[in-house]
Amino acid sequence: MLKNKIKLLMLCLFFAACTEEDIDDGSDGSGNWVKQSDFEGVVRSSAVSFTIGEYAYVGLGSDGDDYNTDFWRYDPSRNFWQEMAEFPGVGRISAVAFSANGKGYVGTGYNADLEVEELDDFWEYDPEANTWTQKVSFGGGVRYSAIAFAIDDKGYVGTGFDGNYLKDLWMYDPATDTWEQKISLFGSKRESAHVFVIGGTAYISGGRNNGQYLNDFWAYSAASDTWTDLSLNSDHDDYDIYLAAINRYSAATFVIDNKGYISTGTADSYLGSTYSYDPETDTWDDDNQSFEGIYRGDAVSFSLNGLGYVATGRSTSLRHDDIWSYNPYEDYDEYD
Repeated sequence: MLKNKIKLLMLCLFFAACTEEDIDDGSDGSGNWVKQSDFEGVVRSSAVSFTIGEYAYVGLGSDGDDYNTDFWRYDPSRNFWQEMAEFPGVGRISAVAFSANGKGYVGTGYNADLEVEELDDFWEYDPEANTWTQKVSFGGGVRYSAIAFAIDDKGYVGTGFDGNYLKDLWMYDPATDTWEQKISLFGSKRESAHVFVIGGTAYISGGRNNGQYLNDFWAYSAASDTWTDLSLNSDHDDYDIYLAAINRYSAATFVIDNKGYISTGTADSYLGSTYSYDPETDTWDDDNQSFEGIYRGDAVSFSLNGLGYVATGRSTSLRHDDIWSYNPYEDYDEYD
């Protein structure tokens, strides 16, 4: 355990990715992270991911030099990556992605090599045919570092940055290939926020606005198109746990057994702490094992078969190609 801590500390300090205070000894909470077979594309950050059936799909992003257009499918049952059809749009970072009605959707993003750097194009991926089809452009206009999620086979995209920090929300209907504006996020405008969906409700928090980290927490009901403020104030008993959980941007999120998890991301340094939220009791829990890879932001994340996954990302100039699974019910094992 000590050997792992020293190795991680040396890597973090070399790349200015975190401080000694950020390094855990691997026994700070329940649950276990397991390193899986490395992502087979080049290292990258600010990529996108979505899941369809038993598979996860990961692509786009940047290795620090180029904007990538490759796409890969991950099969957790075989711990195997397979390259799929190349994304036909321009390469980009900080795009959005979601899956709905058996298809994957990718759009918006940023590419500094273009005359107009911010993007609004939208694409559909058919996993059966392994093909991409361009759809109607995003209804909210160009942007990057937005959030996206899906509820009841409809996609939702909102917030982000287009030269102005944004707080709008739009719904995409795959059946009609149309966008409809919904009620905007209450509270501050933001980019690089985090979101997870439990039932018919999306939970949105964090991100940043004009360099400030945001610490509000909102629930969006797709059925009623309404927002509920779930933020805690400083006199609440769990305020410190709550603040540590959401006061970050470019974090990884996933859902396990109707609990939302937030891990990694960026605040004053790169983070590895992992927190969970239970909407049934409206409580936050800090008794979760910290991420065991190099702490990072701009990773992709997803849930499959009762496990959460975090992959790729960056720590300052260091980009990553590793992938880790998290099981909150498994005992910590420093050797897996």
